[in-house]
Amino acid sequence: MSDDGQFGLTLIAFVGSVFSPYYAWARRRAGAGAGTAADPEHHCALNVALYSRSANRWCMTERGRRHCHRDASEFVVGPSRVHWSGKHLEIDVNEVGMPIPRRVKGRIRLHPDQLFNFSTALDANGRHRWGPLAPSARIEVDLESPRQRWSGHAYLDSNEGDEPIDRGFHHWDWSRSRLRDGSTAVIYDMQWPQQADHVLSLRFDRQGAVETFQPPPRQTLPRTRWGLKRQMRSPSAVRVQHQLEDTPFYQRSLLTHELLGETVQSFHETLSVPRLVSPIVQTMLPWRMPRTS
Repeated sequence: MSDDGQFGLTLIAFVGSVFSPYYAWARRRAGAGAGTAADPEHHCALNVALYSRSANRWCMTERGRRHCHRDASEFVVGPSRVHWSGKHLEIDVNEVGMPIPRRVKGRIRLHPDQLFNFSTALDANGRHRWGPLAPSARIEVDLESPRQRWSGHAYLDSNEGDEPIDRGFHHWDWSRSRLRDGSTAVIYDMQWPQQADHVLSLRFDRQGAVETFQPPPRQTLPRTRWGLKRQMRSPSAVRVQHQLEDTPFYQRSLLTHELLGETVQSFHETLSVPRLVSPIVQTMLPWRMPRTS
C-alpha cells in the first residue's frame, strides 16, 4: 500500500500456477495416461493487481516454457522480468489485463528491511511450505500505464508445494498485519472437514527474530458478493475497510481490527479449494487467465 493509502498492489510470480485450469487439465491428462507428466515450467505467470480509488487493473497471462526463463537471480515471464539485484527486488512489468485488455507497464522496486531464511510446513505431511522472505519492506512503484508513481510499505513471501493445492487444502484464511514497532504478524488459519484445524500465528521483527503468539478467537466476517465464507482472528469485531478482490473461490480485502493489543490494518485473503476446482469455476477461469504456449 502507498503511504497515503490511495494505491495498492499485489504481485505473484507463479511456476506451475496453482490456479491454472490449463495446468489442472495437463495433470488430469497425464494421470489418465494420455500424456507425459505435467511440467510446472510450462505453466508460468506473473499476476499483477492494481488497486486505487478511481480504478483497478488485473493481469494474469499464463505462458509456456519457451516464453520463460529463470535462474538464481532472475525470472523472465514473457515480456516481464523479476530480478534480484543483490540488495533489492526489481520487477519490470509489461502485461495486459483480461477480459478488458488494459496494459500494466512499468518498474517496481522492493527494498527489504530484513531478509529471512524461514520456512515452515503448512500441512501435516510437509508437502506444502511457506515462509516470508521480507515481511517488512519498502516499495517504489513507477508505472507508465496506468500512470502511477508512489512508494509505501510492502511484504514479500514464498510458497512451494510437492503436490496440487487441492490435495493438501480445503479452506484457509490468511492475514498479515503491520504493528507499531515495525514488526509483521502473520496468521495462517487452515480448516479441513473431519480434520483438526491448523493455525500458524507468527510475529517477525525488523531484526530477524521470529516468535509465535497465541491466536485470538475467530470472528465471522460478512460473506462476499459471491457468498464466500470468511473469518479473521481477532479479540473483537472486525471491520472490512476495503474489498480488493471478490471471486467465486477467492477474496482479498483490507481489514481494521485489534491484534496483540493494537488497532491494526490487515491484508486478508480467503481461499475455498472446493470452489476453485469445481467444473464451473475451471471453465470460467480462462476468461481471466489467457494462455500463450
